[in-house]
Amino acid sequence: MSEEAPAPAPAPAKAAKKKTTASKPKKVGPSVGELIVKAVAASKERSGVSTAALKKALAAGGYDVDKNKARVKTAIKSLVAKGTLVQTKGTGASGSFKMNKKFYFLKAYTGCCSGSTLYILTILSQYNPLEMLYSTTLPD
Repeated sequence: MSEEAPAPAPAPAKAAKKKTTASKPKKVGPSVGELIVKAVAASKERSGVSTAALKKALAAGGYDVDKNKARVKTAIKSLVAKGTLVQTKGTGASGSFKMNKKFYFLKAYTGCCSGSTLYILTILSQYNPLEMLYSTTLPD
């Protein structure tokens, strides 16, 4: 007659795997963007610093450019977008770059290069940076 197949045994319950995310130690030292800003600020070239020269300067400073090509590229693009760097030649992350004069004077005025400096830059961009250097109070 008819043979009945035995009911399949229920699958054993899988033990819930606990994800152990080993937190990596935070990188010590300046970010790529800060290294790029230092390299461009140190340059005395009138037309700016080329991308190749920037990469050479980073490599001379001990940064592994070959391993972190994408980080360097995105850092350059973000610095141009923020207004820290001005692109004199080329498009994207290629070409030549120099410091934005407003940022450079503001950095000298405030004495630091942090996120608050960029915020202050947007507020004070309508004022003459040379007047700001010699005044003792911030404008309203």
